[in-house]
Amino acid sequence: MKELVIADSWYYFLIGAIVCYFIGCFNFAVLISHIKRKDIRSQGSGNPGTMNMTRTFGLKIGAVNFFCDVIKGGLPAVIGWIIFKDYVFEGTYVAVADFVRYLFGISVIIGHIFPFYMKFKGGKGIASTMGLFAFALPCEQWWYFPIAVVLLSLVLVYIIFSEMGSMGSLLGVSLLTVWQAALFAVRYKDCILNGWVVSVLMILLAINLLTWIAHRKNIVRLLAGEEHRTSVRKRKKA
Repeated sequence: MKELVIADSWYYFLIGAIVCYFIGCFNFAVLISHIKRKDIRSQGSGNPGTMNMTRTFGLKIGAVNFFCDVIKGGLPAVIGWIIFKDYVFEGTYVAVADFVRYLFGISVIIGHIFPFYMKFKGGKGIASTMGLFAFALPCEQWWYFPIAVVLLSLVLVYIIFSEMGSMGSLLGVSLLTVWQAALFAVRYKDCILNGWVVSVLMILLAINLLTWIAHRKNIVRLLAGEEHRTSVRKRKKA
């Protein structure tokens, strides 16, 4: 492993984070809805995300949108891992890739939720967040992917039978966050208070908080029993 001197390389992180923010700003829901001759921002809940796309255009279009956002959230993390996988931070055994992939991932999510060209009112970032978690670990060990698939499948099953898309999404993100945070806590148990390890855990916490904050209106409606239901089974025919 090569040592990376942060004083000489910090700008790589900054440039990467900025590029990933702009990647996150690209909203597939807006693009796809325009292709369908509608603007998703004026349909249903007005949210340019997978759930509203599914309610508006049906399950197939919703699935396409979900897949695109998953790739958008996961691919930058994979690229970050490929670039920095042979480096550790100077004076530590903390892998640079463990920090960078989540830095790039959260930058995409921030861009998705707060796109500059839509007055910082974007989607809620669930699909991009799940994409990050689905690819961040499997890019280093293939057998992490089946675990991610199982967890995502549990989320989907919950949504199908409860018809509570927002709650299922929030629970799914929280579950994936805990899984990956626990893994890094075990990996770096001998230096858990190292600044870079703490930074990784803080980014994971921030990702979780971002998705909950983006769903604050849904949470209020859930508590009031007024949340919109998303029936996946009814929309199969759409």
